[in-house]
Amino acid sequence: MKFELTILGSSSATPIHGRNPSAQLLNINEKIYLIDCGEGTQQQLLRFGLKAAKINTIFISHLHGDHYLGLMGLLSSMHLVGRTKALTLFGPPELDELLQLHFKYSATLLRFPLIFKSTHSNTPAVILENSDVVVETIILNHRIHCTGFKFTTKPTLPTLREDKVIALDIPVAHRALIKKGFPYTDASGKIYPADSLTLPPPPIKSFAYCSDTLCDGSYASQLEQVELLYHESTFLHDMLDRAIETYHTTALQAATLAKKVGVKRLLIGHFSARYKELTPLLEEAQSVFKETQLAIEGGTFSI
Repeated sequence: MKFELTILGSSSATPIHGRNPSAQLLNINEKIYLIDCGEGTQQQLLRFGLKAAKINTIFISHLHGDHYLGLMGLLSSMHLVGRTKALTLFGPPELDELLQLHFKYSATLLRFPLIFKSTHSNTPAVILENSDVVVETIILNHRIHCTGFKFTTKPTLPTLREDKVIALDIPVAHRALIKKGFPYTDASGKIYPADSLTLPPPPIKSFAYCSDTLCDGSYASQLEQVELLYHESTFLHDMLDRAIETYHTTALQAATLAKKVGVKRLLIGHFSARYKELTPLLEEAQSVFKETQLAIEGGTFSI
């Protein structure tokens, strides 16, 4: 199963040349999810050859501009190019009001159904479940309503061993039962246990997106053993006081959390515009958690 994350924006609130505000595109088994939509996101999609038309679900973490101000433009462009397929949007309750005002005063009646679903900031909840993945909110601690998102693939059935299927000439009608764990009995009466005819299913994959938050540990239990964690790292640790004041996280704190909860890999992003060079942030995080990478524009990470 494909599970691939592409970074569209790595910057924080104020502009800086070469970096865009927060946005990430997640491809799970060719279902495309957009996570946050900072200003210029649709330009980033074009830049990296990614098709906005394939996006059917968008998640907005909170209503600071660097996380959602690209949304109106993206939705308007989808409308202008003739999209008719429904799009589902998850975000804070106030986002729906903002969108309705925008569409009202721009005299826009979308050609496609926009299905808005509110997220809530007090209790983690499963907000989406389909054949491939379960998505739940992560309750973060920021200055306004803010949620992260955790994507976990569903368990799948074992894969039939093609060599065994051919050698034993297993009828099609029996194959689904074998994958479900039932033994197979051939014409001579010999019984083959299901595990002798199958390969183990692929492991469950998981990705957690933690946008703006004070690193207070309140959400740590939801991150345990996650395969890939994105965590904001706005500041170096010598600016811890500023991070606390603005309800943000330092690179050192993000790495310490990643190590504590046992994630396999950490991506850091949402860098303050004061940092023209990002190597010090990476080195600070890697001093605690070696498996850290920068979530910079165009970077693609597979699980």
